[in-house]
Amino acid sequence: DREGAIQGLAQQEFTQHFPRPGWVEHDPEEIWSSQLSVAREVLSKVDPGSIAALGITNQRETTLIWDRRTGKPIHNAIVWQDRRTAPFCRALVEAGHQPEVQKRSGLVIDPYFSGSKICWLLDNVPGARADAEAGHLAFGTVDSWLVHRLTGGRLHLTDVTNASRTMLMNLERGAWDPWLLDTLGVPESLLPEIVASSAVYGETDTDVLGARLPIAGIGGDQQAALFGQSCFEPGQAKNTYGTGCFLLLNVGERPQPSKNALVSTAGWTLGGGARAFALEGSVFIGGAVVQWLRDELQLFSSAPEIEDMAKTVDDNGGVVLVPAFAGLGAPHWDPYARGLIVGLTRGSNRGHIARAALEGIARQVADVMTAMEKDAEIELSELRVDGGAAANDLLMQFQADILQVPVVRPKVLETTALGAAYFAGLATGFWRDTSDIQANFQVDRVFEPAVAADRAERERARWSTALVRAREWAQSED
Repeated sequence: DREGAIQGLAQQEFTQHFPRPGWVEHDPEEIWSSQLSVAREVLSKVDPGSIAALGITNQRETTLIWDRRTGKPIHNAIVWQDRRTAPFCRALVEAGHQPEVQKRSGLVIDPYFSGSKICWLLDNVPGARADAEAGHLAFGTVDSWLVHRLTGGRLHLTDVTNASRTMLMNLERGAWDPWLLDTLGVPESLLPEIVASSAVYGETDTDVLGARLPIAGIGGDQQAALFGQSCFEPGQAKNTYGTGCFLLLNVGERPQPSKNALVSTAGWTLGGGARAFALEGSVFIGGAVVQWLRDELQLFSSAPEIEDMAKTVDDNGGVVLVPAFAGLGAPHWDPYARGLIVGLTRGSNRGHIARAALEGIARQVADVMTAMEKDAEIELSELRVDGGAAANDLLMQFQADILQVPVVRPKVLETTALGAAYFAGLATGFWRDTSDIQANFQVDRVFEPAVAADRAERERARWSTALVRAREWAQSED
């Protein structure tokens, strides 16, 4: 509603596929069917005629290619966490392309981003490269895929925030970069049109959601959360605790290059052309470590139970868990790192491991924030948080303790969806401007640091020692 309160909610897990170690895939048809299902479920609770607009937010770098002639995917989606293109990325670095790639795209060369995933699909799906060069195929991140399906294939577009995560867009110009396309070997005919994050792009087909709804906002999940947290001014930062953790700092109307292994990214472009850019640090495994403890080790049956399990012990008992299941993201950028549990003794138990897992999330975020403060040459006075794991009080207290700054949790934790709604609502006049949105921000709780700074520093030093042992573990897999 106009106050930013949720009027209807539906959620549905979908299958994660792990065909090989370090590989992560999704079924594009299941992405579509699950999204359609939850959208219809929400619409069953409200009058479709009361919907002002539809906004889309998505995990950003996940890569799909489909056949324009049939609308069918040529392969499973390659998920942002996937590491299969590490050798290709290493070859690009060894060829000396890193400085120019970073200058143009704002990104470091890493399997995380979409560009290398596109190349893998073109080179490993029989006939794909020839079909692409003939103009028969279309690439998109999940936002593009959803728009394609919502409009019956009429629209092929992506917003600037998602495009900025492909390693193919010139960050300053907001357009596909010919040098990047040529260097990575990606035909331009594959690519969607780049549009603003807040604009009316078209309407859904009536038979999809039962009404012709304007599609009016698109934002990659982390930029949408930055907007949903009302971080409209340079110097404001937020961290989202989802599958991964993503710390973004608004740096204003011009991109700011990173000197500390972060990435520069588009924050958003509004309908009138107003732009914002951000520095970002990405932690690949955040809440996913809780899923791992639940599903693979079966330490508990539901994710929220980790907090009670971690509270059964007073501290971590010397146990450190580095959740580098998909390598390490910023500021380390090691695709060959792997997960590690160290410090185990005969007295270590499930509570220690649960506590170490939560601390591992918070410590990764602290590494990113330190690099961000160096880049921005400021000390952040607070950190705004959101995402599912932000509901975990113990994790939020760990975060405040390790950072030694207050952690501010808003009443609405679904700020990724909220940001997408704000983009769509601004485009259709549901909200007049960002001052309307700023007025909606409400704090649930502020977590103040509860340990001394020297203790926090000792804990970070132990974490750094564990990181060294996790680094380059899978180097021999090539």
